Amino acid sequence: MWRVAFFSLRPRSHLVWMDSVQKSAASVKKILCEAPVESVVQVSGTVVARPPGQENPKMPTGEIEIKVKTAELLNSCKKLPFEIKDFVKKTEALRLQYRYLDLRSFQMQRNLRLRSQMVMRMREYLCNLHGFIDIETPTLFKKTPGGAKEFLVPSREPGKFYSLPQSPQQFKQLLMIGGFDRYFQVARCYRDEGSRPDRQPEFTQIIDISNVFRNTEIGFLQDALSKPQGTVKAICVPGGAKYLKRKDIESIRKFAVDHFNQEVLPVFLKTSINWNSPVAELIMEEQRLEFIRLMQVQEDDVILLTAGEHQKACSLLGKLRLECADLLEKKGVVLRDPALFSFLWVVDFPLFLPKEDNPRELESAHHPFTAPHPSDIHLLYTEPEKVRSQHYDLVLNGSEIGGGSIRIHNAELQHYVLATLLKEDVKLLSHLLQALDYGAPPHGGIALGLDRLMCLVTGSPSIRDVIAFPKSFRGHDLMSSAPDCVPPEDLKPYHIQVSWPADSESEKNSLNLHQES
Repeated sequence: MWRVAFFSLRPRSHLVWMDSVQKSAASVKKILCEAPVESVVQVSGTVVARPPGQENPKMPTGEIEIKVKTAELLNSCKKLPFEIKDFVKKTEALRLQYRYLDLRSFQMQRNLRLRSQMVMRMREYLCNLHGFIDIETPTLFKKTPGGAKEFLVPSREPGKFYSLPQSPQQFKQLLMIGGFDRYFQVARCYRDEGSRPDRQPEFTQIIDISNVFRNTEIGFLQDALSKPQGTVKAICVPGGAKYLKRKDIESIRKFAVDHFNQEVLPVFLKTSINWNSPVAELIMEEQRLEFIRLMQVQEDDVILLTAGEHQKACSLLGKLRLECADLLEKKGVVLRDPALFSFLWVVDFPLFLPKEDNPRELESAHHPFTAPHPSDIHLLYTEPEKVRSQHYDLVLNGSEIGGGSIRIHNAELQHYVLATLLKEDVKLLSHLLQALDYGAPPHGGIALGLDRLMCLVTGSPSIRDVIAFPKSFRGHDLMSSAPDCVPPEDLKPYHIQVSWPADSESEKNSLNLHQES
Protein backbone atom coordinates (compact mmCIF):
# COMPACT_ATOMS: atom_id res chain seq x y z
CA MET A 1 0.00 0.00 0.00
CA TRP A 2 1.24 3.52 -0.76
CA ARG A 3 -0.05 7.03 -0.39
CA VAL A 4 0.57 10.17 -2.47
CA ALA A 5 -0.46 13.78 -1.85
CA PHE A 6 -2.19 15.26 -4.89
CA PHE A 7 -3.84 18.61 -5.64
CA SER A 8 -6.92 17.27 -7.34
CA LEU A 9 -9.03 20.39 -7.58
CA ARG A 10 -8.14 23.67 -9.22
CA PRO A 11 -8.47 26.50 -8.40
CA ARG A 12 -9.47 25.67 -4.83
CA SER A 13 -6.38 23.51 -4.31
CA HIS A 14 -8.06 21.03 -2.01
CA LEU A 15 -5.61 18.33 -1.04
CA VAL A 16 -6.94 14.80 -1.48
CA TRP A 17 -5.17 11.64 -0.33
CA MET A 18 -5.29 8.77 -2.76
CA ASP A 19 -4.94 5.17 -1.64
CA SER A 20 -4.09 2.70 -4.41
CA VAL A 21 -5.01 -0.85 -3.38
CA GLN A 22 -6.38 -2.12 -6.68
CA LYS A 23 -4.72 -4.68 -8.95
CA SER A 24 -3.70 -1.84 -11.26
CA ALA A 25 -1.65 -0.20 -8.48
CA ALA A 26 1.67 -0.50 -10.31
CA SER A 27 0.51 1.24 -13.48
CA VAL A 28 -1.31 3.94 -11.47
CA LYS A 29 1.74 4.50 -9.30
CA LYS A 30 3.94 4.89 -12.37
CA ILE A 31 1.66 7.56 -13.89
CA LEU A 32 1.32 9.56 -10.69
CA CYS A 33 4.94 9.34 -9.63
CA GLU A 34 6.37 10.22 -13.04
CA ALA A 35 3.96 13.07 -13.81
CA PRO A 36 5.77 16.43 -13.38
CA VAL A 37 4.51 18.82 -10.70
CA GLU A 38 1.42 20.84 -11.79
CA SER A 39 0.48 18.31 -14.49
CA VAL A 40 -3.18 17.54 -15.13
CA VAL A 41 -4.16 13.99 -14.17
CA GLN A 42 -7.56 12.33 -14.32
CA VAL A 43 -8.18 9.85 -11.52
CA SER A 44 -11.15 7.55 -11.09
CA GLY A 45 -11.95 5.61 -7.97
CA THR A 46 -14.13 5.51 -4.90
CA VAL A 47 -14.35 8.28 -2.30
CA VAL A 48 -14.31 6.74 1.17
CA ALA A 49 -13.86 7.88 4.73
CA ARG A 50 -10.28 7.92 5.98
CA PRO A 51 -9.35 5.29 8.58
CA PRO A 52 -10.21 6.23 12.18
CA GLY A 53 -7.56 8.43 13.72
CA GLN A 54 -6.14 9.52 10.36
CA GLU A 55 -8.56 12.41 9.74
CA ASN A 56 -7.05 15.87 9.29
CA PRO A 57 -9.41 18.61 10.60
CA LYS A 58 -7.11 21.33 9.21
CA MET A 59 -7.89 20.27 5.63
CA PRO A 60 -11.24 20.88 3.87
CA THR A 61 -11.04 17.30 2.56
CA GLY A 62 -9.29 15.88 5.60
CA GLU A 63 -11.98 13.29 6.34
CA ILE A 64 -11.96 11.49 2.98
CA GLU A 65 -9.60 9.77 0.58
CA ILE A 66 -9.87 8.16 -2.85
CA LYS A 67 -9.38 4.46 -3.48
CA VAL A 68 -7.83 4.80 -6.93
CA LYS A 69 -8.82 2.45 -9.76
CA THR A 70 -7.33 4.21 -12.81
CA ALA A 71 -5.25 7.30 -13.58
CA GLU A 72 -4.57 9.08 -16.87
CA LEU A 73 -2.10 11.86 -17.61
CA LEU A 74 -4.12 14.48 -19.54
CA ASN A 75 -1.49 17.20 -19.87
CA SER A 76 2.11 17.12 -18.75
CA CYS A 77 3.54 20.34 -17.27
CA LYS A 78 6.95 21.41 -18.50
CA LYS A 79 9.58 22.79 -16.13
CA LEU A 80 8.13 25.72 -14.20
CA PRO A 81 9.84 29.16 -14.11
CA PHE A 82 9.29 29.15 -10.33
CA GLU A 83 7.80 26.92 -7.67
CA ILE A 84 4.14 27.63 -6.97
CA LYS A 85 4.57 27.95 -3.24
CA ASP A 86 3.91 31.07 -1.19
CA PHE A 87 7.12 30.78 0.80
CA VAL A 88 9.27 30.70 -2.37
CA LYS A 89 10.51 34.21 -3.13
CA LYS A 90 9.89 35.42 -6.67
CA THR A 91 10.54 38.79 -8.27
CA GLU A 92 7.42 40.77 -9.08
CA ALA A 93 8.45 41.00 -12.74
CA LEU A 94 8.60 37.18 -12.95
CA ARG A 95 5.23 36.86 -11.21
CA LEU A 96 3.63 39.28 -13.69
CA GLN A 97 5.27 37.62 -16.70
CA TYR A 98 3.78 34.25 -15.71
CA ARG A 99 0.67 35.59 -14.02
CA TYR A 100 -1.42 32.56 -14.97
CA LEU A 101 0.94 30.44 -12.85
CA ASP A 102 1.16 32.95 -10.00
CA LEU A 103 -2.64 32.89 -9.78
CA ARG A 104 -2.44 29.25 -8.66
CA SER A 105 -0.73 30.27 -5.40
CA PHE A 106 -2.70 30.02 -2.19
CA GLN A 107 -2.31 33.75 -1.48
CA MET A 108 -3.64 34.90 -4.87
CA GLN A 109 -6.49 32.40 -4.67
CA ARG A 110 -7.41 33.70 -1.22
CA ASN A 111 -7.13 37.38 -2.20
CA LEU A 112 -9.30 37.15 -5.30
CA ARG A 113 -11.93 34.98 -3.64
CA LEU A 114 -12.10 37.41 -0.73
CA ARG A 115 -12.41 40.30 -3.19
CA SER A 116 -15.33 38.54 -4.90
CA GLN A 117 -17.04 37.94 -1.56
CA MET A 118 -16.57 41.57 -0.52
CA VAL A 119 -18.09 42.92 -3.76
CA MET A 120 -21.04 40.55 -3.31
CA ARG A 121 -21.59 41.80 0.25
CA MET A 122 -21.44 45.41 -1.00
CA ARG A 123 -24.11 44.72 -3.61
CA GLU A 124 -26.34 42.92 -1.12
CA TYR A 125 -26.01 45.74 1.41
CA LEU A 126 -26.59 48.60 -1.01
CA CYS A 127 -29.31 47.02 -3.17
CA ASN A 128 -31.23 44.81 -0.75
CA LEU A 129 -31.03 46.91 2.40
CA HIS A 130 -30.86 50.51 1.18
CA GLY A 131 -32.54 50.65 -2.21
CA PHE A 132 -29.51 51.52 -4.34
CA ILE A 133 -29.50 50.63 -8.04
CA ASP A 134 -26.44 49.33 -9.90
CA ILE A 135 -26.08 51.09 -13.27
CA GLU A 136 -23.25 50.71 -15.77
CA THR A 137 -21.86 53.85 -17.40
CA PRO A 138 -20.13 54.10 -20.80
CA THR A 139 -16.46 53.27 -21.22
CA LEU A 140 -16.15 55.42 -24.36
CA PHE A 141 -16.80 59.10 -23.63
CA LYS A 142 -15.35 62.47 -24.62
CA LYS A 143 -12.29 64.29 -23.34
CA THR A 144 -13.23 66.70 -20.56
CA PRO A 145 -11.22 69.16 -18.44
CA GLY A 146 -10.05 68.49 -14.91
CA GLY A 147 -8.85 65.37 -13.17
CA ALA A 148 -6.17 62.92 -14.28
CA LYS A 149 -4.90 62.49 -17.83
CA GLU A 150 -7.14 60.36 -20.00
CA PHE A 151 -6.43 57.66 -22.59
CA LEU A 152 -7.61 58.56 -26.08
CA VAL A 153 -9.28 56.09 -28.43
CA PRO A 154 -9.34 56.95 -32.16
CA SER A 155 -12.58 56.85 -34.12
CA ARG A 156 -13.08 56.43 -37.86
CA GLU A 157 -14.06 60.11 -38.14
CA PRO A 158 -10.95 62.15 -39.05
CA GLY A 159 -9.52 64.03 -36.08
CA LYS A 160 -12.16 62.80 -33.61
CA PHE A 161 -11.37 60.70 -30.57
CA TYR A 162 -13.16 59.00 -27.74
CA SER A 163 -11.74 59.20 -24.25
CA LEU A 164 -11.65 56.45 -21.62
CA PRO A 165 -13.10 58.20 -18.55
CA GLN A 166 -10.62 58.50 -15.68
CA SER A 167 -13.71 58.57 -13.44
CA PRO A 168 -17.46 58.19 -14.11
CA GLN A 169 -17.91 61.49 -12.28
CA GLN A 170 -20.16 63.24 -14.81
CA PHE A 171 -22.35 60.17 -15.29
CA LYS A 172 -22.91 60.08 -11.52
CA GLN A 173 -24.26 63.62 -11.66
CA LEU A 174 -26.36 63.03 -14.75
CA LEU A 175 -27.94 59.92 -13.21
CA MET A 176 -28.85 61.85 -10.07
CA ILE A 177 -30.30 64.63 -12.19
CA GLY A 178 -32.26 61.88 -13.96
CA GLY A 179 -33.90 60.82 -10.71
CA PHE A 180 -31.67 57.94 -9.61
CA ASP A 181 -30.94 59.32 -6.18
CA ARG A 182 -29.25 56.13 -4.94
CA TYR A 183 -26.92 54.76 -7.57
CA PHE A 184 -23.64 52.86 -7.44
CA GLN A 185 -21.37 50.87 -9.68
CA VAL A 186 -18.10 48.95 -9.49
CA ALA A 187 -16.49 51.10 -12.14
CA ARG A 188 -13.36 50.83 -14.24
CA CYS A 189 -11.30 54.02 -14.15
CA TYR A 190 -8.57 54.69 -16.71
CA ARG A 191 -5.72 57.09 -16.02
CA ASP A 192 -2.86 57.74 -18.41
CA GLU A 193 -0.18 58.26 -15.81
CA GLY A 194 2.52 56.22 -14.13
CA SER A 195 2.36 55.11 -10.54
CA ARG A 196 2.41 58.07 -8.20
CA PRO A 197 2.71 58.31 -4.43
CA ASP A 198 -0.53 58.07 -2.47
CA ARG A 199 -1.80 61.39 -1.22
CA GLN A 200 -1.49 61.67 2.53
CA PRO A 201 -4.01 64.16 3.92
CA GLU A 202 -3.03 63.79 7.57
CA PHE A 203 -0.94 66.93 7.60
CA THR A 204 -1.62 67.61 11.27
CA GLN A 205 1.12 65.03 12.10
CA ILE A 206 3.48 66.89 10.05
CA ILE A 207 4.89 69.85 11.89
CA ASP A 208 5.68 73.28 10.32
CA ILE A 209 9.04 74.59 11.53
CA SER A 210 9.41 77.45 9.04
CA ASN A 211 9.61 80.11 11.75
CA VAL A 212 12.53 78.33 13.42
CA PHE A 213 14.63 78.80 10.30
CA ARG A 214 13.57 82.28 9.16
CA ASN A 215 17.10 83.57 9.84
CA THR A 216 18.98 80.41 8.97
CA GLU A 217 22.27 80.25 7.13
CA ILE A 218 21.37 76.91 5.55
CA GLY A 219 21.16 77.63 1.84
CA PHE A 220 18.41 75.27 0.65
CA LEU A 221 16.17 76.30 3.56
CA GLN A 222 16.66 79.97 2.73
CA ASP A 223 15.86 79.25 -0.91
CA ALA A 224 12.64 77.40 -0.07
CA LEU A 225 11.37 80.07 2.33
CA SER A 226 11.97 82.83 -0.20
CA LYS A 227 9.44 81.35 -2.64
CA PRO A 228 5.62 81.56 -2.63
CA GLN A 229 4.08 78.68 -0.65
CA GLY A 230 7.60 77.83 0.54
CA THR A 231 7.82 76.00 3.85
CA VAL A 232 10.10 73.93 6.08
CA LYS A 233 8.47 70.85 7.59
CA ALA A 234 9.58 67.86 9.60
CA ILE A 235 8.36 64.63 11.14
CA CYS A 236 9.74 62.76 14.12
CA VAL A 237 10.57 59.05 14.04
CA PRO A 238 10.42 58.06 17.72
CA GLY A 239 13.40 55.92 18.71
CA GLY A 240 14.51 55.78 15.09
CA ALA A 241 18.22 56.06 15.91
CA LYS A 242 18.07 52.69 17.71
CA TYR A 243 16.69 50.83 14.70
CA LEU A 244 17.40 52.70 11.47
CA LYS A 245 20.81 52.10 9.93
CA ARG A 246 22.67 54.30 7.50
CA LYS A 247 21.37 52.24 4.56
CA ASP A 248 17.78 52.80 5.77
CA ILE A 249 18.27 56.56 5.87
CA GLU A 250 19.85 56.51 2.42
CA SER A 251 16.91 54.46 1.15
CA ILE A 252 14.49 57.05 2.56
CA ARG A 253 16.42 59.90 0.92
CA LYS A 254 16.51 58.06 -2.42
CA PHE A 255 12.77 57.42 -2.22
CA ALA A 256 12.13 61.16 -1.72
CA VAL A 257 14.22 62.09 -4.75
CA ASP A 258 12.89 59.33 -7.03
CA HIS A 259 9.19 59.80 -6.25
CA PHE A 260 8.92 63.48 -5.29
CA ASN A 261 12.09 65.06 -6.70
CA GLN A 262 12.54 66.43 -3.20
CA GLU A 263 15.45 66.40 -0.75
CA VAL A 264 14.92 65.07 2.77
CA LEU A 265 17.59 65.28 5.45
CA PRO A 266 17.95 63.36 8.72
CA VAL A 267 18.59 65.43 11.84
CA PHE A 268 19.83 63.86 15.11
CA LEU A 269 19.33 66.29 17.99
CA LYS A 270 19.47 63.98 21.00
CA THR A 271 21.62 61.11 19.84
CA SER A 272 25.32 60.36 19.54
CA ILE A 273 24.81 59.81 15.81
CA ASN A 274 25.11 62.57 13.27
CA TRP A 275 26.33 60.72 10.14
CA ASN A 276 27.94 63.99 9.07
CA SER A 277 24.55 65.67 8.74
CA PRO A 278 25.23 69.16 7.30
CA VAL A 279 22.00 70.46 8.80
CA ALA A 280 22.86 69.55 12.38
CA GLU A 281 26.21 71.35 12.12
CA LEU A 282 24.61 74.59 10.87
CA ILE A 283 21.73 74.77 13.35
CA MET A 284 22.38 77.47 15.94
CA GLU A 285 21.86 76.64 19.62
CA GLU A 286 18.65 78.67 19.99
CA GLN A 287 17.26 77.09 16.84
CA ARG A 288 18.16 73.65 18.14
CA LEU A 289 16.35 74.24 21.44
CA GLU A 290 13.25 75.59 19.69
CA PHE A 291 13.39 72.69 17.26
CA ILE A 292 13.46 70.21 20.16
CA ARG A 293 10.54 71.98 21.86
CA LEU A 294 8.32 72.07 18.77
CA MET A 295 9.05 68.48 17.78
CA GLN A 296 9.01 67.23 21.38
CA VAL A 297 12.21 65.34 20.62
CA GLN A 298 13.16 62.51 22.98
CA GLU A 299 16.35 60.46 23.27
CA ASP A 300 17.22 58.51 20.08
CA ASP A 301 14.53 60.23 17.98
CA VAL A 302 15.30 60.92 14.32
CA ILE A 303 13.93 64.02 12.60
CA LEU A 304 13.28 63.97 8.86
CA LEU A 305 13.35 67.49 7.48
CA THR A 306 12.39 68.80 4.07
CA ALA A 307 11.83 72.21 2.50
CA GLY A 308 9.86 73.29 -0.52
CA GLU A 309 6.37 74.08 -1.76
CA HIS A 310 3.78 73.45 0.97
CA GLN A 311 1.71 70.76 -0.74
CA LYS A 312 4.74 68.89 -2.03
CA ALA A 313 6.50 68.91 1.34
CA CYS A 314 3.38 67.66 3.12
CA SER A 315 2.78 64.87 0.62
CA LEU A 316 6.38 63.71 0.87
CA LEU A 317 6.48 63.61 4.66
CA GLY A 318 3.08 61.96 4.83
CA LYS A 319 4.38 59.14 2.65
CA LEU A 320 7.70 58.93 4.51
CA ARG A 321 5.84 58.58 7.82
CA LEU A 322 4.30 55.34 6.50
CA GLU A 323 7.59 54.21 4.96
CA CYS A 324 9.36 54.65 8.30
CA ALA A 325 6.60 52.73 10.09
CA ASP A 326 7.08 49.86 7.63
CA LEU A 327 10.85 49.89 8.19
CA LEU A 328 10.52 49.85 11.98
CA GLU A 329 7.94 47.06 11.92
CA LYS A 330 10.27 44.94 9.77
CA LYS A 331 12.81 45.33 12.56
CA GLY A 332 10.37 44.03 15.16
CA VAL A 333 8.96 47.30 16.51
CA VAL A 334 5.22 46.95 17.16
CA LEU A 335 3.48 50.09 15.89
CA ARG A 336 0.20 49.05 14.29
CA ASP A 337 -2.18 46.29 15.22
CA PRO A 338 -2.87 44.43 11.95
CA ALA A 339 -6.23 43.29 13.30
CA LEU A 340 -7.36 46.84 14.07
CA PHE A 341 -9.07 48.98 11.42
CA SER A 342 -8.81 52.69 12.27
CA PHE A 343 -10.96 54.98 10.13
CA LEU A 344 -10.65 58.74 9.79
CA TRP A 345 -12.62 61.36 7.84
CA VAL A 346 -10.59 64.26 6.43
CA VAL A 347 -12.59 67.41 5.64
CA ASP A 348 -12.20 71.14 4.99
CA PHE A 349 -9.92 70.78 1.99
CA PRO A 350 -9.26 73.91 -0.06
CA LEU A 351 -11.48 74.15 -3.14
CA PHE A 352 -8.59 75.40 -5.31
CA LEU A 353 -4.81 75.15 -5.35
CA PRO A 354 -2.24 77.23 -7.26
CA LYS A 355 -1.05 75.52 -10.42
CA GLU A 356 2.43 74.09 -9.99
CA ASP A 357 3.67 75.50 -13.31
CA ASN A 358 1.87 78.83 -12.88
CA PRO A 359 1.03 79.75 -9.23
CA ARG A 360 -1.01 82.77 -10.38
CA GLU A 361 -3.64 80.46 -11.87
CA LEU A 362 -5.90 78.06 -9.99
CA GLU A 363 -6.76 74.39 -10.42
CA SER A 364 -9.29 72.21 -8.63
CA ALA A 365 -7.99 70.48 -5.52
CA HIS A 366 -10.49 67.62 -6.08
CA HIS A 367 -12.42 68.10 -9.33
CA PRO A 368 -14.13 71.11 -10.96
CA PHE A 369 -17.63 69.96 -9.95
CA THR A 370 -16.98 70.09 -6.18
CA ALA A 371 -19.28 72.49 -4.32
CA PRO A 372 -17.80 75.27 -2.17
CA HIS A 373 -18.40 75.29 1.57
CA PRO A 374 -21.66 77.24 2.21
CA SER A 375 -19.87 79.61 4.60
CA ASP A 376 -17.23 80.49 1.99
CA ILE A 377 -19.32 81.09 -1.15
CA HIS A 378 -18.89 84.87 -0.87
CA LEU A 379 -15.09 84.42 -1.12
CA LEU A 380 -15.42 82.88 -4.59
CA TYR A 381 -15.69 86.34 -6.08
CA THR A 382 -12.97 88.02 -4.02
CA GLU A 383 -10.47 85.50 -2.58
CA PRO A 384 -11.16 82.13 -4.21
CA GLU A 385 -7.92 80.62 -2.91
CA LYS A 386 -9.39 80.81 0.62
CA VAL A 387 -12.59 78.90 -0.19
CA ARG A 388 -13.04 75.54 1.50
CA SER A 389 -14.68 72.70 -0.39
CA GLN A 390 -17.34 70.16 0.48
CA HIS A 391 -14.83 67.42 -0.27
CA TYR A 392 -14.18 64.53 2.08
CA ASP A 393 -11.66 61.71 2.14
CA LEU A 394 -11.87 58.44 4.04
CA VAL A 395 -8.60 57.14 5.50
CA LEU A 396 -8.05 53.63 6.84
CA ASN A 397 -4.91 52.81 8.80
CA GLY A 398 -3.10 55.80 7.32
CA SER A 399 -4.03 55.13 3.68
CA GLU A 400 -6.67 56.97 1.69
CA ILE A 401 -9.29 54.44 0.56
CA GLY A 402 -11.97 56.78 -0.75
CA GLY A 403 -12.90 60.30 -1.58
CA GLY A 404 -15.97 62.20 -2.61
CA SER A 405 -17.79 65.50 -2.46
CA ILE A 406 -21.04 67.37 -2.62
CA ARG A 407 -21.37 68.61 -6.20
CA ILE A 408 -22.36 71.97 -7.61
CA HIS A 409 -26.02 71.75 -8.67
CA ASN A 410 -26.43 75.33 -9.90
CA ALA A 411 -25.60 75.85 -13.59
CA GLU A 412 -24.64 79.52 -13.16
CA LEU A 413 -22.22 78.76 -10.31
CA GLN A 414 -20.70 75.83 -12.22
CA HIS A 415 -20.20 78.05 -15.28
CA TYR A 416 -18.47 80.71 -13.16
CA VAL A 417 -16.10 78.15 -11.59
CA LEU A 418 -15.20 76.62 -14.95
CA ALA A 419 -14.94 79.70 -17.13
CA THR A 420 -13.80 82.45 -14.77
CA LEU A 421 -11.80 80.74 -12.04
CA LEU A 422 -10.38 77.68 -13.82
CA LYS A 423 -10.36 79.21 -17.32
CA GLU A 424 -11.66 75.98 -18.89
CA ASP A 425 -13.46 75.67 -22.22
CA VAL A 426 -17.08 75.37 -21.07
CA LYS A 427 -18.15 74.07 -24.50
CA LEU A 428 -16.59 70.73 -23.55
CA LEU A 429 -19.07 70.49 -20.66
CA SER A 430 -22.13 71.99 -22.32
CA HIS A 431 -24.08 68.75 -21.78
CA LEU A 432 -23.57 68.93 -18.01
CA LEU A 433 -24.31 72.66 -17.74
CA GLN A 434 -27.51 72.16 -19.71
CA ALA A 435 -28.56 69.26 -17.47
CA LEU A 436 -28.01 71.37 -14.34
CA ASP A 437 -30.49 73.91 -15.70
CA TYR A 438 -33.32 71.35 -15.67
CA GLY A 439 -34.06 71.15 -11.98
CA ALA A 440 -30.91 69.45 -10.71
CA PRO A 441 -31.22 68.55 -7.00
CA PRO A 442 -28.37 68.95 -4.49
CA HIS A 443 -26.35 65.77 -4.79
CA GLY A 444 -23.07 64.15 -3.77
CA GLY A 445 -21.24 60.86 -3.64
CA ILE A 446 -18.07 59.00 -2.81
CA ALA A 447 -15.73 56.67 -4.67
CA LEU A 448 -13.97 53.93 -2.72
CA GLY A 449 -10.75 52.49 -4.06
CA LEU A 450 -11.62 48.81 -4.06
CA ASP A 451 -8.06 47.72 -4.91
CA ARG A 452 -6.54 49.72 -2.07
CA LEU A 453 -9.24 48.60 0.37
CA MET A 454 -8.63 44.95 -0.50
CA CYS A 455 -4.91 45.52 -0.08
CA LEU A 456 -5.47 46.60 3.53
CA VAL A 457 -7.98 43.85 4.29
CA THR A 458 -5.70 41.09 2.99
CA GLY A 459 -2.49 42.62 4.37
CA SER A 460 -0.94 42.63 0.89
CA PRO A 461 2.09 44.88 0.25
CA SER A 462 0.86 45.96 -3.20
CA ILE A 463 -2.48 46.44 -4.95
CA ARG A 464 -1.09 44.19 -7.69
CA ASP A 465 -1.60 41.30 -5.26
CA VAL A 466 -5.38 41.79 -5.27
CA ILE A 467 -5.83 42.23 -9.04
CA ALA A 468 -5.94 39.22 -11.34
CA PHE A 469 -4.00 40.74 -14.25
CA PRO A 470 -2.33 43.99 -13.14
CA LYS A 471 0.07 46.23 -15.01
CA SER A 472 3.66 46.86 -13.97
CA PHE A 473 4.95 50.07 -12.38
CA ARG A 474 5.26 51.67 -15.84
CA GLY A 475 1.83 50.48 -16.96
CA HIS A 476 3.11 47.53 -19.01
CA ASP A 477 1.58 44.07 -19.23
CA LEU A 478 4.67 41.88 -18.87
CA MET A 479 2.69 38.76 -19.81
CA SER A 480 1.43 39.95 -23.23
CA SER A 481 3.93 42.81 -23.83
CA ALA A 482 1.17 45.42 -24.07
CA PRO A 483 1.19 48.21 -25.13
CA ASP A 484 2.51 47.07 -28.49
CA CYS A 485 3.13 48.52 -31.93
CA VAL A 486 0.37 48.54 -34.56
CA PRO A 487 1.15 48.17 -38.30
CA PRO A 488 0.54 51.33 -40.38
CA GLU A 489 -2.23 49.64 -42.41
CA ASP A 490 -4.21 49.10 -39.20
CA LEU A 491 -3.95 52.81 -38.42
CA LYS A 492 -5.15 54.04 -41.82
CA PRO A 493 -8.90 53.70 -41.06
CA TYR A 494 -8.36 56.02 -38.08
CA HIS A 495 -6.43 58.66 -40.09
CA ILE A 496 -3.40 58.29 -37.79
CA GLN A 497 0.31 58.27 -38.62
CA VAL A 498 3.08 57.57 -36.12
CA SER A 499 5.89 60.09 -35.94
CA TRP A 500 8.94 58.24 -34.62
CA PRO A 501 11.36 60.10 -32.32
CA ALA A 502 14.99 60.03 -33.38
CA ASP A 503 15.98 57.75 -30.51
CA SER A 504 13.30 55.24 -31.53
CA GLU A 505 14.69 54.63 -35.02
CA SER A 506 15.83 51.15 -34.10
CA GLU A 507 12.34 50.29 -32.83
CA LYS A 508 10.86 51.59 -36.08
CA ASN A 509 13.24 49.45 -38.15
CA SER A 510 12.36 46.44 -36.02
CA LEU A 511 8.66 47.03 -36.73
CA ASN A 512 9.30 47.36 -40.48
CA LEU A 513 11.24 44.10 -40.54
CA HIS A 514 8.40 42.41 -38.71
CA GLN A 515 5.88 43.70 -41.26
CA GLU A 516 8.00 42.58 -44.23
CA SER A 517 8.38 39.10 -42.86
